[in-house]
Amino acid sequence: MKKLKFIPVFIFLSIGLLTVSCQVDEMDVSPEEETEVEILTTAGGIAFVRTPEAQFENLPDWPYDYKYVEIDGLRQAYAEAGPANGQVVLLLHGQPSWSYLYRKMIPVLADAGYRVIAMDHIGMGRSDKPIDINYYSYLGHADRLGQFIQVLGLTDINLFVQDWGSLIGLRVAGLNPDWFATISVGNGDLIIIPEGVQPFTPVENPNEHEDLNFPLAIVPDQQFPFYNGCELLFGGGSPQEGFREWINYAMKDTTFHASEVVESGTWFPLSDAEEAAYDVPFPSREYMAGVRTFPSLINQMPGLNEDAWAGLTAFEKPFLTIWGGNDPGNLGSCETQQKFIDEVPGAEGQPHDRLPEAGHFLQHDQGVEIATRLVEFYGTF
Repeated sequence: MKKLKFIPVFIFLSIGLLTVSCQVDEMDVSPEEETEVEILTTAGGIAFVRTPEAQFENLPDWPYDYKYVEIDGLRQAYAEAGPANGQVVLLLHGQPSWSYLYRKMIPVLADAGYRVIAMDHIGMGRSDKPIDINYYSYLGHADRLGQFIQVLGLTDINLFVQDWGSLIGLRVAGLNPDWFATISVGNGDLIIIPEGVQPFTPVENPNEHEDLNFPLAIVPDQQFPFYNGCELLFGGGSPQEGFREWINYAMKDTTFHASEVVESGTWFPLSDAEEAAYDVPFPSREYMAGVRTFPSLINQMPGLNEDAWAGLTAFEKPFLTIWGGNDPGNLGSCETQQKFIDEVPGAEGQPHDRLPEAGHFLQHDQGVEIATRLVEFYGTF
C-alpha cells in the first residue's frame, strides 16, 4: 500500500535545483531481476555490453532501423529518416534519454525533406556500453561526436541540442563552426568553469550501490507550473547541494530508472509504453555505466570550454533558442536562454520562444510544435 509522507524534496533537472515541500506517494521499488549479461571486448581491450536487439522491438511511434558507426572499436548507433540527399538535421539527446526522445520531431522534419539523424551517445540507447565508469569522459563524448560527423561526411548541419546533448554538441560546434549551417538549443547550455576549480566532491566508492530516495519524486505525472513568467513560484535551497545529490543518486542508486527521470521532466504524462521505452536500453545495472556517470562529468569541465564559447560568440549564422518554459533547473531558466540571445551574433532577430506547456524534456511535450518551427526557421535561409 502507498504511504503518504510530507517531506522536503529537491527538484533539479541537469544543472539546477528547486526546493519545495509537498505530499507525495512513497512506493517500494523491487530490485532488478537477475539477467544473464554477455560481456564483450573490443580489440583494444574495452569491455562492454550491447543491449539485445529484441529489447527494441515494437516500441511506440518508433519504426526506425538503426545504423552504426564504429568508433574506438565500439558501435555508435543512430536512427535516420528522410531523403538521403536532404539537408542534414542532427538531433542530440542528453541524460538519461536516447534518440527515442525525438520520436515526435523526426517525422515532421523528414516529411519536410530533411535528412534527419538522431545519434545515441556511447553508453546510451542502442550504442555499445562500456562497463567501466572510468571509460566515460566529457572530452571523450565530444571527440566521438566529432568523429561521428566526419565519418558520415556531414556538412552544412542544422544542429538541435538539449541537456547533455548541448554541453557536448555546443562544444563541438564552437570549435568547428564551419560544419554547421544553423544551431538550435532547447533547455541547454555550454558551461564555462575556470581551470583549477573543482565544482563537486567526487562520489565516494562509486561502484558501490545503495537504495536512495528518488530526488524528483515530488513531481507528479502531470506537472504543476514552476514559473510565473521568468519568476520561480517556489524558492529556497542550494543549487550546489541539489546537484551534488543528483550526482550521487545517478551514480549509486540501486534501482535507477531512466523513465522516472524523463517522466519527472515532462509537462504531459508519459504512457506506460513510453516509459518502458526509455528503460529498454538498460535491462540491468551492467548496462548503466554511461547513464550513471553523466552528471559527474561536470568535474571534468574546468578550463575546457573557453575556446568553444569564443567560437559560439562569433557564430553569425542563424542561432535559435526554443525553451521548455516549465523546467525549474538552471538549464530551463530565462537567464540561460537569454545568455545565448544576447551573446551569440546569429541569435539576433530570431523567433526565440519559451513554450509554457513543456518541461525539461520538451521534445516529448511539444515535439511536433518544435519540429514545425524548425522547418519554418530553416526555410528562411
